[in-house]
Amino acid sequence: MLRTLIAVDDHGTFSAAADAVFVTHAAVSQQMKALEAEWGVTLFDRSRRTPQLTPVGRAMVAKARKVVAEYDALVPSVLGDDGLSGELLLGAVPTTLTGLVPLTVSALRKAWPDLRVRLQGGLTNALLREVERGLIDAAIVSRPGHVPEGHVWHEVAVEDLVLLAAVDTESDDVLELLRSQPFIRFSRDAVVGATIEAWLQDRKITVTEVMELEGLEAISSMVLCNMGVAIAPRRSVHTMRPLPLKRLSLGPDAPKRHLGVIARADSLKTRAIDELVLRLRGAVAVGELTPETARLRDVV
Repeated sequence: MLRTLIAVDDHGTFSAAADAVFVTHAAVSQQMKALEAEWGVTLFDRSRRTPQLTPVGRAMVAKARKVVAEYDALVPSVLGDDGLSGELLLGAVPTTLTGLVPLTVSALRKAWPDLRVRLQGGLTNALLREVERGLIDAAIVSRPGHVPEGHVWHEVAVEDLVLLAAVDTESDDVLELLRSQPFIRFSRDAVVGATIEAWLQDRKITVTEVMELEGLEAISSMVLCNMGVAIAPRRSVHTMRPLPLKRLSLGPDAPKRHLGVIARADSLKTRAIDELVLRLRGAVAVGELTPETARLRDVV
């Protein structure tokens, strides 16, 4: 019943919760009424078309998450595997999925073969919500403006933002290129996209936007084909054959992306997350994904 209550909070409706926990809508309703009767509290405001959690209900969900998490950790805590077996649900921003993440997960798997990493891609803000709701254990993201209360941040790398331009572009003047060339924008839904937009506005640089994309590979390919210029992170781990582009410094006050891991402070996968962070930093120290580095027993 506690898992069902948590599912209602995670998915928003009794019907969606029923699908998530593999019971009928009627069973969810009956379980929630049984909890209210047993506890003597009102968990849901049923005056609305879709029942909403009351303040007491939200508080009970928070406690229920801890109870269920402790129950799930009962056997591992007794056997002493410290969370280094089973499954680690990991989110990651797209710019890390072709260099940093493969090198890291490969090293983590070799060090802890009983730990399975299940990956989910997404933008920082969406992944933060997944972590906060307990749907994933941790996420590799750009540091948000504010780390939510009850979460921990492990910084892994600081990446300069640079201007990407085609190699046959005559000028190397960043301001001239931004003002004269079409601009391929990094999605403003991403933290790094918002950082780029703030930097442009602070310097009163007006660009001629022609497209807005999420993936660094897509942006780089457009720049390669002379579709415009773009501002993007200089990745801390690059692939073996990066596209031949100019990567021009934005100057001494260039904006930076702080890349790291965020997780709930009460996570039962703390040891696994610590091992993940250790190997992320090792991958950054290596700096390049090649067949040789991919075969390393440990990149730390």
